[in-house]
Amino acid sequence: MAFKKLRPAVQVPDSPEKLFRLLPRRNIPDVMPHQKDIMSAYASQHVDTPDIALQLPTGSGKTLVGLLIAEWRRRKYAERIVYLCPTRQLVNQVVEQAEEKYGLTVLGFIGSAQEYDQTAKANYRTADSIAITTYSSLFNTHPFFSDTDVLILDDAHATENYISTLWSLRVERNNHAHRVLHTALLGVIQPLLEQGDFVRVSGQENNLTDFAWVDKIPTPEFVKIAGEITAILDEHVHGTDLSYPWSMIRGNLHSCHLYLSSQEILIRPLIPPTWTHAPFSNPRQRIYMSATLGNGGDLERLMGRRSIQRLAIPKGWDRQGVGRRFFIFPNMSLDVKTTTELRQELMRQAKRSLVLVPTEQMCDKIAKDVEDNLRFSSYRAGDIEDSKKLFISEPKAVAVVANRYDGIDFPGDECRLLFIDGLPKATNLQERFIMTRMGANVLFNERIQVRVLQAIGRCTRSLEDYSAVVVSGEELTDYLADKRRRKFLHPELQSEIAFGVEQSRDVSLQDFIENFETFLKNGKDWEEVNQQIVVTRENTAQANFPAIEELSSIVADEVEFQKQLWQGDYETALESAGHVLEKLNESELRGYRALWHYLAGSVARLGSNAGTPNLAAKAQTHFSEAKKAAIGIRWMVKLAHHQDENNSSVEDDRVLMEQIERVEEILAKLGIVQEQKFAKREKEILEGLQSTERGPFEHAHKLLGELLGFESGNVEADGSPDSWWLAGSICFVFEDHAGAEKTSALDVKKARQVSSHPNWMRKKIKSSETADILSVLVTPVEKVKQDATVHLDGVALWPLDKFRAWAADAIAIIRKLRMTFIEPGDLKWRATAAREFKQGGLDASRLKAKLQSQSVATTLKSVR
Repeated sequence: MAFKKLRPAVQVPDSPEKLFRLLPRRNIPDVMPHQKDIMSAYASQHVDTPDIALQLPTGSGKTLVGLLIAEWRRRKYAERIVYLCPTRQLVNQVVEQAEEKYGLTVLGFIGSAQEYDQTAKANYRTADSIAITTYSSLFNTHPFFSDTDVLILDDAHATENYISTLWSLRVERNNHAHRVLHTALLGVIQPLLEQGDFVRVSGQENNLTDFAWVDKIPTPEFVKIAGEITAILDEHVHGTDLSYPWSMIRGNLHSCHLYLSSQEILIRPLIPPTWTHAPFSNPRQRIYMSATLGNGGDLERLMGRRSIQRLAIPKGWDRQGVGRRFFIFPNMSLDVKTTTELRQELMRQAKRSLVLVPTEQMCDKIAKDVEDNLRFSSYRAGDIEDSKKLFISEPKAVAVVANRYDGIDFPGDECRLLFIDGLPKATNLQERFIMTRMGANVLFNERIQVRVLQAIGRCTRSLEDYSAVVVSGEELTDYLADKRRRKFLHPELQSEIAFGVEQSRDVSLQDFIENFETFLKNGKDWEEVNQQIVVTRENTAQANFPAIEELSSIVADEVEFQKQLWQGDYETALESAGHVLEKLNESELRGYRALWHYLAGSVARLGSNAGTPNLAAKAQTHFSEAKKAAIGIRWMVKLAHHQDENNSSVEDDRVLMEQIERVEEILAKLGIVQEQKFAKREKEILEGLQSTERGPFEHAHKLLGELLGFESGNVEADGSPDSWWLAGSICFVFEDHAGAEKTSALDVKKARQVSSHPNWMRKKIKSSETADILSVLVTPVEKVKQDATVHLDGVALWPLDKFRAWAADAIAIIRKLRMTFIEPGDLKWRATAAREFKQGGLDASRLKAKLQSQSVATTLKSVR
């Protein structure tokens, strides 16, 4: 029998960069100076630091640094090392780089633990090889990697959903496997919802404005129904993908939040309780690697860690970019049809291109266009997950990927053309609620920026790379082109975007094509143009996001709050919330301060109910403070229990805020940087309202309602109203009589028709069932038949000429507000909008009072 010889002990150098020179199979001579500096600093100062973050910008060799630190620790301390990547594709990519470029033998682990190779598992357990795997392999209920000594978390900035998923129970309305459970949960939640909100959540009406809507069940009410929720979930989740997150949060619903949208129900804690997950919390060290770490504590919130030390960004990288990006903004000059033609032509020239879109429906549409009209091969995310070699070997191919803005890299000649449609902003209901309902966008400034940077950098991974980036979708175009937000980007990127914006204004399809040809050749003509970008970069500075220092100062208390709440220690959790509130003073953090007053009030109420009665008064104080900033959230007012409040005033403010939130969505959809879409909508409304034809007038009437923040609609059916506007508990239902002769008289038929509209609304439009409905007649006539007056009690008159004048004034107010609008959730803008709406009489309550004073029966002259 041939016994194996034991390997002799090998002396390990005192730092990772020195180890690299001992690797005989490496294909690069040595590490770069900045890599050496950061590894030396790590080895001399942070070997025993529990949580350390390394910021290494794209193109600076982040993967090599992470792998060398891992291999050095494995050899020096005989430790089990796990290197985590967001996706399977990235696992394969890191393994390939380790083997082919760096001369390191590592082990890739993808799929389920049952499929792992036995020899590979043994080599990991004996610390003979580094394990490369996905975040999902660690963050699950029964991970194989449960005894790790050191974790290296690559692309740490992109991990929110990969980590929080373990404690996030998402019940999707349109997921067949979840449908019965969704219905059962709605049965418990329905008594806590207003009629309109229940209609949204249940999907009884399919309004486009509902897609962006999100709300939550207030924590004190959620805790009351926690027993029923538990019973339902215990019954339904067995054998489904929901059983895993449910097992993680089942005993801790008191520290979770229930969010609602028209698409799903989400139950999760504010901060993922990673300290309860031993495979993550037990290793002696966690090393976080990212191209952008930020300074506002976002990494700590993502990871559930009180403190993460940081190694500084390599010197000089604050001004150095990654390759060259040529930004193209077709929306600034071309219509939809011509933009499609541009996409096709650029794809023909580039041969291979990557398209990132927000939905599978868009993915299907573009892939079909590519196959039918270009005759190119198309690839989806699943086709390139294990390997991208098939795609990059095709001479003519397009990869079309939905809802994935990270983890797919195509450097060098692999791909020179990237299309991005949509802004990768809020990725879950909690983020969306905090941004749009609480007005705390500032909390996610760094996170959103990182997602944008991930998206635009998929084809530029090193200094030698160059790629065109075609940006479409109003939200992403606005984000990049708006100077007010652009100033927070890297100087190189600011310069590239400014150049792209200038080249995309007032140009033709042929201009776009010729400019792309010049860029793609990368010759002398482009070299001259490129110098303009470099010069601009040198005169550009990067601004810091507002309130960053305060956000950083509170993160340890935020994590401590979640820890104590998870344990049911309400008094200590309340103390932590108090520490957070003491430090939140910046005006930009008003919305986030309101959120923390709500959280403090909730935990105080829970403590009071659990047997500490002195906390009841503190709960009311915190809820009252939260209500001041969150005037659009009705349940926040109820929690505050202000007996001296004017209830009608509170309801009016809530309805007004509902309008303003919808206006935000409309303005974002129409775009704020370019004028064309808003101008087109304005013209469509004003011209339509001047028409005496039924179709154009009714359509314009509906669009006007949408622009003013109403849920607006019309249905072509016998007996239906011409249009309706609904906001909160106030509903206007219209009979448009614009084609009538001014000298004619309103007849009995028209009177019966307009008086019947409230009944039609309640029967056909579920969200109006409990609303106060006012019938409104828009007409030029000044007389009414005597026999018709009996049918007109409670019907309001809006003379056609006055309606048209009011509409023009209303649009002017929206145009004025649009000039200062940046994004949904800006509390300062909302306050300005609320004031303008009240002064202009655009809010539902003032409009209702105005119209109720104009009765048809008493205003029109009665004739026989």
